Amino acid sequence: MFFDQHRIEIKSPEQVRSMRTAGLVVGRTLERLRDAVHPGISTGELDALAEQSIREQGGVPSFLGYGVPPFPASICASVNEQVVHGVPGEQVLAEGDVISIDCGAIVEGWHGDAAITVAVGPVRPEVAELVRVTEESLWRGLAAARVGGRVSDISHAVESYIRGAGAYGIVDGYTGHGIGTSMHMEPDVPNEGRPGRGPRLKRGIALAVEPMITLGTHDTDVLDDEWTVVTADGTWAAHFEHTFALTEAGVWVLTAEDGGRARLEALGVPFGGE
Repeated sequence: MFFDQHRIEIKSPEQVRSMRTAGLVVGRTLERLRDAVHPGISTGELDALAEQSIREQGGVPSFLGYGVPPFPASICASVNEQVVHGVPGEQVLAEGDVISIDCGAIVEGWHGDAAITVAVGPVRPEVAELVRVTEESLWRGLAAARVGGRVSDISHAVESYIRGAGAYGIVDGYTGHGIGTSMHMEPDVPNEGRPGRGPRLKRGIALAVEPMITLGTHDTDVLDDEWTVVTADGTWAAHFEHTFALTEAGVWVLTAEDGGRARLEALGVPFGGE
């Protein structure tokens, strides 16, 4: 893991509160999308709902126009074997599918970023378990963050939970990241690794943690749209993400409505929010 500790953006308490505003725009938008997912809806319709939600709350979609080629939508909508960065469009969801929805928003120059995977009606038991394991591994990673620790403590916690849950593929080459005045900043936050390595976790650091795991291989391909990442073996994938900040009190999950209090306290971790 290569990094420059001096290039990691450290936020003041006031700046973290500004990030919380952006985080809530993202979190509330994702909950609207979760409620909207049903057989027969298209990924393009979900994207339109997301953009409306973000703008109604005073935000700007951070994905729209991002990168090269410019991303054409406000969310990433990745269905079944699509892992991340799926481009919304005419694809219609069917019962038994899963869709991973990644959403980002900017409010007054500060970014929020989060993702959920949603089952479209009943799904196969192994798919339901994949979704559960991915989400739980995210919370285990968040719970491992503490002032004075290292970034790879988060990585190790994510990986340890996944490895202990079954023979899943931890997607190679895609990681979490620093976040703040830009959507992607130093440092990277891998989903596997030995503890005690990488940058120090300091009060005021903000990171996006995002495990991506599959029912098969860790290898991926990118489709001709130059964005959509799919599993190399066609097995299904799941993706969850939250943005968090470290405060004087502990972990504050900026993209969760309750700041992550319920899940963190259940894991014995101090809640760092307000």
